[in-house]
Amino acid sequence: MKENPEIPLVPVGVGPWEGQLPEGEHWDAELLAAGDTRNVVDQYRYWTHDAIVADLDSRRHNFHVAIENWQHDLNIGSVVRTANAFMAKEVHIIGRRRWNRRGAMVTDRYQHVRHHPSVEEFVTWASGEGLRIIGIDNFPDSVPLETYELPENCVLVFGQEGPGLTPEVHAAADATLSIAQFGSTRSINASAAAAIAMHGWVRRHVFGQGV
Repeated sequence: MKENPEIPLVPVGVGPWEGQLPEGEHWDAELLAAGDTRNVVDQYRYWTHDAIVADLDSRRHNFHVAIENWQHDLNIGSVVRTANAFMAKEVHIIGRRRWNRRGAMVTDRYQHVRHHPSVEEFVTWASGEGLRIIGIDNFPDSVPLETYELPENCVLVFGQEGPGLTPEVHAAADATLSIAQFGSTRSINASAAAAIAMHGWVRRHVFGQGV
């Protein structure tokens, strides 16, 4: 896309550290010297990658996110980015191992991502972790997300754009939730649905706003 000379370019990140250098193992010497243009909040400017992940690990939430990837879904990157924003404990890719990372905006470097080759292996893992499987999709037996009491320890599962959740995940889920819609479209984008569901968990378990 051609640059518009009338729109000023916004600087990305911060330049080299000015003044006396800070002390501490979490600071990255190269970033302090050259500047930090990474997609991180200001709190983590100039921190090493490992230090950022360690700090996030100390306060991640108790929900996980899973998305099926049988047809190389392009929404996965956006789901990973949102999972990072809402501090999901892990993101799980069910099906194909490879996924399009472009939409993640490099946030996958700070978010734990686990792969499960099959639904069966994913369900076995979730059971072993004591996590309730909550599907998000529009099925005849779906209940409204808006009135459902999301459990604290759970994994929110999303199907891929178009086909939605597979029958195997639908059958394995403790509950399947639908998102209220009021327009003419039959469904909303998978990454948008994921963001709404994650925020629903945050409202209930972080801010204490129940149904």
